[in-house]
Order: sequence, then structure tokens, then C-alpha cells
Amino acid sequence: MKKQVLLIAIFAIAAVTLAAQDLKTFRAYDPAADAQEGIRSAVTLAKKENKHVLVQIGGNWCIWCARFDQFTKTDPVADSLLKGSYVVYHLNYSKENKNLPVLASYNFPQRFGFPVFLVLDKNGKLLHTQNSGYLEDGKGYSKEKVSDFLTNWAPAALDPGKYKE
Repeated sequence: MKKQVLLIAIFAIAAVTLAAQDLKTFRAYDPAADAQEGIRSAVTLAKKENKHVLVQIGGNWCIWCARFDQFTKTDPVADSLLKGSYVVYHLNYSKENKNLPVLASYNFPQRFGFPVFLVLDKNGKLLHTQNSGYLEDGKGYSKEKVSDFLTNWAPAALDPGKYKE
């Protein structure tokens, strides 16, 4: 019994240590950034490149935000889908800057927890709000679920020409 308790304690300490290490170097979010201007710039680029905007809302404090960022950079399918169909913007939510007016304009996506994703079309219109919990698998993200999400909200998926009879 004592061995089991000791093993559980060691595992818990290791898990906390690994999470802390993940967050030491994660700096995708800028608390001082003007989120409205950042989204405006992302929309301008998306329009020019005929892409959608993926707004990832979270903060440098968020382990799941860091995990998603790492996953999309290391998974070749997710990386390719993001680069081919989206302009990504990291919208900060932290004690320094919660960006509440911007989030209110997108129907309070923070209600789903963090990260939460907004898909905007090339004109800045909100198409979809994605709860990231539905994309998770264990302590990470599901390749299949993330791929499906990115594919199903890409500009090509919403092309009316694909659905003519």
C-alpha cells in the first residue's frame, strides 16, 4: 500500500513538473496586444490569401493552449491544414488583459474554457466557436478530431460549388 501511495505521489509530482516546464517557454500570447487590431490584421491577410482566420483564445498560463500550439506545430497534417487554410491569431485572456469587449463581440466564447477557437471568414464574420475539450484525447489532442475540425471549417468545405447536385 505504501509503495502505491509513493508511486502515485511521484507520478503526480512528475506531471506537475512537466506541465510547469511546458509553460516556461510558451509565449504565444501577448497580454499587451490590441486584440481588435490583431484580428483586423489577420482578417486583412486572410482576405488577401483567401483563407479563414482561426482565433485561438487563451493565455501563456494555459497548459492546454501550449499543448495545442505544440501539437499543431509537430503534427504534419494539422500543420499543413493550418498553413493552407487559416491565418492564426492568438487572442490573450489573462489577469493582465481579459479582452472582455472583444470577447463580448463574439458571444462570450470564454464560457467554454481555454483554449477556445473562433473561425472567422475572410471578411471577419464569425462562422463557428469551437470548444477545445471536444478535440482532446487523454493528455493531448486527437489527430483525427483536430483534422476533422480544421478540414470542416476550411474555406474549401464551405464552398457552395462543392454541394451542387
